[in-house]
Amino acid sequence: MLRRELLVASAVLRDRQGRILLVGNDWQRSGKVRYTLPGGQVEHGETANEAITREILEETGLKLRRIEHLAYCVHIEDARRSERAIVLAFAAQWEGLLNPRDPDGFIVEARFFDHEEAIALLDTPPMREPLSDYLSTGLPGRFYSFQGWDGKGGLRIPQLERRG
Repeated sequence: MLRRELLVASAVLRDRQGRILLVGNDWQRSGKVRYTLPGGQVEHGETANEAITREILEETGLKLRRIEHLAYCVHIEDARRSERAIVLAFAAQWEGLLNPRDPDGFIVEARFFDHEEAIALLDTPPMREPLSDYLSTGLPGRFYSFQGWDGKGGLRIPQLERRG
């Protein structure tokens, strides 16, 4: 079986109230919507900056004004699926109005959620834990590694200190 290698660029976008933008995806057109940060696969010959700009416009209708920093990076090595995914999540500034225009038709919703709602909607540890850490600490540039989308073998670099 051939191994799939994915490079994904996504964005942590906040509104004036500090809420986080998530998009609802119906990948299999089954009616089961899964929420993620807006973003997608970096296509051949495309830079991460070009990909995130294109994906944000398609999935949300928003235009990126500038990328501030790398919020976090996630590495998922999923042997069961024979897949490796590297996800770069950038904090960015945006302008415009929400108006999803996904050419693939997978995006069914783009909406801002408060911190707790956003984290509750993310259904896998590789999507939920890095965003939760970033929103809680405000510290950019952490690296996360998981042995699958189920979150097994999770690793954070640097480790977060345990509180009380």
